[in-house]
Amino acid sequence: MDHGRKKRNQQGILLFSKEKKILAMTALSGILYNLGLVAVPWFEGHISQYLADILEGTRQPSSLVFLALSYFFTVLFVQAMRYVKRLYVRRFANNTILSMKETIYTRLLQENRQDLEGQGARWMTRVISDVEACAEGMRKFTTELFDTGVALLAYSAFLFYYDWRLTFLVLLFPPAAYLLADRLKKPVTSASRRAKESAERLARGTMDRLRHALTYRLYGEEETADERYHRLLTDYEKRRIRQGLWENSMEPLYRIIAMTGSLLILWLGGNNVMGQGWEDWNIAAFAAYLACFTRLAVKSSHAAHLFNALQKADVSWHRIRDFLTPLSETALPPAKPDRLTVSHVSFTYPGAGHAVIQDCTFSAAPSDIIGITGGTASGKSTLGRLFLMESPHEGSITWGQKELGRDISPLSLIGYMGHSMELFNASLEDNIRLGKKGNLDEALWGACLDEEAAAFPQGVKTVIGEGGIRLSGGQQARVMIARLLYHRRPLIILDDPFASVDRETEDQLFDRIHALCRDSIILLISHRLRTFPKTSQVLWIGKDGKVTTSTHEKLLAENEDYRRLWALQNPKMHESHCEERR
Repeated sequence: MDHGRKKRNQQGILLFSKEKKILAMTALSGILYNLGLVAVPWFEGHISQYLADILEGTRQPSSLVFLALSYFFTVLFVQAMRYVKRLYVRRFANNTILSMKETIYTRLLQENRQDLEGQGARWMTRVISDVEACAEGMRKFTTELFDTGVALLAYSAFLFYYDWRLTFLVLLFPPAAYLLADRLKKPVTSASRRAKESAERLARGTMDRLRHALTYRLYGEEETADERYHRLLTDYEKRRIRQGLWENSMEPLYRIIAMTGSLLILWLGGNNVMGQGWEDWNIAAFAAYLACFTRLAVKSSHAAHLFNALQKADVSWHRIRDFLTPLSETALPPAKPDRLTVSHVSFTYPGAGHAVIQDCTFSAAPSDIIGITGGTASGKSTLGRLFLMESPHEGSITWGQKELGRDISPLSLIGYMGHSMELFNASLEDNIRLGKKGNLDEALWGACLDEEAAAFPQGVKTVIGEGGIRLSGGQQARVMIARLLYHRRPLIILDDPFASVDRETEDQLFDRIHALCRDSIILLISHRLRTFPKTSQVLWIGKDGKVTTSTHEKLLAENEDYRRLWALQNPKMHESHCEERR
């Protein structure tokens, strides 16, 4: 138990260690940035002194011009280092999000499918949302480490240099803001958690209202459904307001507490200028000290506010950290291309009186496309799912010399697209990537989505909604195809991929998929036979479950059921074929 907890806690450290180079650049630019920050109040103090000296006639105006130019270039340098630091912090956050999503995706592939389905329809969306919340917390922590942590140390050293006694007094106030932030940890975390839970309930209620709108209307329950949805919406609004109050209204309070020390500076620092205090100050020292403390107080209030942001991220971290460790120690890389051999495979559902699939035998090589078809409810999808090794079957399926499921895992071998559109409420890009880095152009082109994605309001960054609800049926299917092409495997199983597209798009999809997957074997399960003349082989599943392996031409000549189905779907092509045979 302790070992598992320790291993999970190490995941956060590993996420940072993966980005050593980026964090090194962040550290270098951050240190330079903070050195420049300390110089800024020094310049401001001396500018005040120079102005006083010029008014008294003891200094020439030209000296102020030189000082002002130096101040300008210092500020320019500080802002440039700030830009570089934030650029690398953002890169760190983006890479971390992709890394976490890829790890979680690998874990999902290794989970039992029934267990995942029991989690509910919005489970995947919630996980992705938590990933982004955690990564945002890590980004803020990395940013504030330099923007606040290192800056506070630098400012404190600056203040101690001018007057260590006064500094001890004024630095009592920022820790008071930290203590307040710690005391508010529980209500902030609680408000964040309740807002997330309310958002999930509202999302489920929205999907229920949309999916069952007609049923509610027919049975006179529409008003009741609206009232139930209104309650969910009201609860969500109230909890979001409470969350916002706790998160946003505290920073002004932190700043007031931290800035209270400025009153002591006006009093005791003024004594220093008058020659009656602990140190002998001039106007430059007083102005520089006050400017430096003001910046320190503002930074310390940011640090207190950061505690709340990290507490919010901590809620999400505890929800997903178990999924950041794959069930197996390492993710399985794609298997190498090889020959697929299916020998005398049969399958019977438990309790069924007869086999759904009988004596299926065929072999295929890379670049082959095997068409699989049959009558309604003939077992086409069942045959495709046998390769996922979810249920025991008779016969053998080998990849090269390795037995599938025993010597080689389906996870490293198979890319599968089933009937359900497993899309989550994130961007088009995230739905395709699933955490994997790389260029999407080829996958979008292969799925005939390149032009449509470019026309979306935010391109590939456009959020497609839970289950891809903002897309048409054909677009949903093509997003799934793009995902398969992006995460290419040597054995690709497509179950009715062209059901929601027109004939022209079907032809384009077939040709582009084949062009991109020359090293893969494709099992094309479909009741539409338009592209079957281009396949290497066709498997026909008869009414008795018997599988006939042949070619499109031979089946047209020898199998009456296949010929009838072809004629119904392609009357003109069938007539042309008959003329050629005559």
